[in-house]
Amino acid sequence: MLALCSIEMAEDPKPTEEQKKESYPIDVETPPVVTEHSLGKLEYTASAGMLPLKNAFGEVEAGIFHVAYTKKNVKSGEQRPITFSFNGGPGSSSVWLHLGTIGPRRVELLADGGMPKPPYKLVENKESWLEHTDLVFIDPVGTGYSRAARKELDKKYWGLKGDIEAIGEFIRLYLTRNERWASPLFLVGESYGTTRAAGLAGYLMDQGISFNGISMVSSILNFQTARFVKGNDLPCVLFLPTYTATAWYHKKLSKELMKDRDKTLAMVEKWAANEYTLALAKGSSLTGKERAEVVSKLASFTGLSEEYVENSDLRINIHRFCKELLRSEKRTVGRLDSRYKGIDELAVTENPDWDPAVQILPPYTAMINDYLRKDLGYKTDIPYSVFAAAEPPLWQQWDWGSAGQGYPDTSEALRKAMSRNPYMKIFVASGKYDLATPYFATEYTLDHLGLDASLRDNIRTAEYDAGHMMYVHDESLKKLKRDIAAFYSASV
Repeated sequence: MLALCSIEMAEDPKPTEEQKKESYPIDVETPPVVTEHSLGKLEYTASAGMLPLKNAFGEVEAGIFHVAYTKKNVKSGEQRPITFSFNGGPGSSSVWLHLGTIGPRRVELLADGGMPKPPYKLVENKESWLEHTDLVFIDPVGTGYSRAARKELDKKYWGLKGDIEAIGEFIRLYLTRNERWASPLFLVGESYGTTRAAGLAGYLMDQGISFNGISMVSSILNFQTARFVKGNDLPCVLFLPTYTATAWYHKKLSKELMKDRDKTLAMVEKWAANEYTLALAKGSSLTGKERAEVVSKLASFTGLSEEYVENSDLRINIHRFCKELLRSEKRTVGRLDSRYKGIDELAVTENPDWDPAVQILPPYTAMINDYLRKDLGYKTDIPYSVFAAAEPPLWQQWDWGSAGQGYPDTSEALRKAMSRNPYMKIFVASGKYDLATPYFATEYTLDHLGLDASLRDNIRTAEYDAGHMMYVHDESLKKLKRDIAAFYSASV
């Protein structure tokens, strides 16, 4: 387990003159651009700018771009919470939560979350969290407009440890410059952002910063639950209910299993945690009759053929499932949201060419660029990187530290933070059709935190009829807002 609660900042040598020449154009000294807006009757200010990350010599090594929203006309004595928000990847900017669900404006998609016809537009977000909390959206180094000062410094921030240190320092500096140390503090992360949030909760506790609450959207803390490698059968078990939900959505289950989705999922969850887990544990000692029963059940629960299940040795890889379920229709299903369908060049390959759920990338990219310049007045010629511009992709070169030899896991950091701060509440949102961070895997992780019984009620979970970014679905967006309102009410 990584010691995320006791990370120390390393001292860096002074840069050489040659290194200084290979610098990125970042400006951390210009004051943020502040504009005034309203959301219905709620008046607020928006602040867009950079904060510096400095080394032991006081030299700027990176600039962190952020957008902050602060409610105006706060009543005397009102304790206004502040929430720091980021997405995942690793290597993603904060645009998804920012313009998808939390901020005062959001990208308009189709009601089911599908991509609309261009040109795209922003609309007033009636489900914004700004009603309950001030908001700060953080773009980690290499994403958005955030950049390291010199090219060789990228890798300092592109790793589990360096990323937590950098975002932790940003939060400390923001609280200091904006005099918010006495405010109720919250974090919200999505996907890898939940990994970051759990690590930050432990790391910042040692810096004297504790949180009232953490919201986790599409959570992954223990990567053993999601890595399909030989010898690790856990993902086969934990992904199965989402395979079933996906097959149900695309009408690939039997008539009996199609009657009631939630009843079917409850049955599959029970079977997966018991008979299926035992069957996989037996390996080649599984008898012929036992194996035949498992093959039959697994085929019926996934919508795949018994032949395919048998040839897969009872272990259905996520990418192969996405390709196989609708192969006869020459379609694939999405990983981030398995409601989406994709079209590949060839139907005979074993893995999808692409994830059809990323079709919403153009609307978000266009609107964040338009919004920052026109509405917030932040003008720069630097490209806004929705995903870090790195080759190979940043997530492939991410430094996992010693955990890279096994399974990265920040759940222990979260447990320690909760044990040391028994007032901190946790809210976890999961999508039924999320094949990147399945809801059953999240439940498994939470059930294995090892929390003291007195702290277990500090965690609340909710599930939504959409995928990884459940908020792109109109009804799920509204439900999420209701759940979040209750969460903030209980946490402050």
